[in-house]
Amino acid sequence: MATPARPTGIRGTGAQTRADAQRIALELFTTRGYEATSLREIAERLGVSKAALYYHFANKEDILRSLMAARGTEAGELLAWVRAELAGAGAPPRDLAERAVMRWVETVSVDKLRGIRFLLANPTLLRGEGSRAIGDGLEAAATLVAGPSPDPTRLLLIRMAFLSINAAVAAARGTALSDEQIVAAARESALALLVRLREPTA
Repeated sequence: MATPARPTGIRGTGAQTRADAQRIALELFTTRGYEATSLREIAERLGVSKAALYYHFANKEDILRSLMAARGTEAGELLAWVRAELAGAGAPPRDLAERAVMRWVETVSVDKLRGIRFLLANPTLLRGEGSRAIGDGLEAAATLVAGPSPDPTRLLLIRMAFLSINAAVAAARGTALSDEQIVAAARESALALLVRLREPTA
């Protein structure tokens, strides 16, 4: 299907408009609910016509898929970085797990936290290519940095460290913590798990 012509009057660059639409859509999905949010409402909040928004997204499902795909791409980039770090190495460097986990955790912004919160609250929307790409990328990275035939506890701790933001979002339900505080707590949790990785296993 051909890409529609860019409408006149649309503000900002294409990339910025897409990012703004994703951010606004996620905010509306979270506050109003996914089903209750229309593409027209997203366009109105964005300050463009519905036709202008169609230039970037066919429907709200397309916006959701784009959010998932972006995070899946980040997981793929992390995995590629891990593989590059391991290239030619006889065994994973001792600090590779720590560097890989913090590389992932540091990609988490408040906007991404809100996306995780929305998806955890709407598990049926997690099915699809995007969620598989995220999960598969993180699992492959965790397995590689754990090393060959790793101690099961070590592999578990690495997986937990990668998923610290998900755990923080779930655990923060019903609290008065701000999104910034939840992101900070997730980083602290990941660091604590990484300290445990440095200790000898029983």
